[in-house]
Amino acid sequence: MILCVVDDLMFSVKISSAARAVNAPVAFERVPQAVLSRVREERPSLVIFDLNSSRLAPIETIRALKSDPELRGTRTLGYVSHVQADVIAAARAAGCDEVLARSVFSEKLGAILIQAP
Repeated sequence: MILCVVDDLMFSVKISSAARAVNAPVAFERVPQAVLSRVREERPSLVIFDLNSSRLAPIETIRALKSDPELRGTRTLGYVSHVQADVIAAARAAGCDEVLARSVFSEKLGAILIQAP
């Protein structure tokens, strides 16, 4: 299962549609305080973060996830506007495994979902 920490309706629909097309199981979490417990309970193969979401506190959530000894091995991927170098740097510093520009994320979405076991 892939957990998506995304509150942008357009990207939620895009991810859901791509997941159906490749038969990949995805779930969404829109409550930032629930992400860590959800990861602990469901053990997703990948957690996708919308790094532009101010409501979901993605950088703080990634930092908390990667600092938890039980969860730090969870694979994370974040996407962000390519011009936001500060957000990209912050996500990498927080421990995000892969950071992609929104356009690249959209382009490779099917492959990303297939590759996540």
